[in-house]
Amino acid sequence: MAKYLAYDIIAIFVFAVLARLAHGGLGIGEVLNTWWPFALGVLIGWLAIRGKDALAAKQGAIVWIITVVVGLAIWGMRHDQIPHWSFILVASIVSALLLLGWRAVYTRVAK
Repeated sequence: MAKYLAYDIIAIFVFAVLARLAHGGLGIGEVLNTWWPFALGVLIGWLAIRGKDALAAKQGAIVWIITVVVGLAIWGMRHDQIPHWSFILVASIVSALLLLGWRAVYTRVAK
């Protein structure tokens, strides 16, 4: 199970790199600053599923939703504003593709 958690953490790191590529500031500090709120969301998501059947779509969706909610909530608190709807949309879609995408590929390749 630890490797699946690592895959989620890596997926969210890729998310942070892509976000920084789109918005400038690709330094390690900028990437980590973008990454940690969503990584915390991944960890909380994993606490919610307790690592059970981490490859299942339902469990992946739970991790994804919690990741987005926690990441955007922390962003909102840090910036003292509600994230713009376009940021919510893009963050939700890209994180879904990454967090659910690796599960789909892994499951398909494993068969």
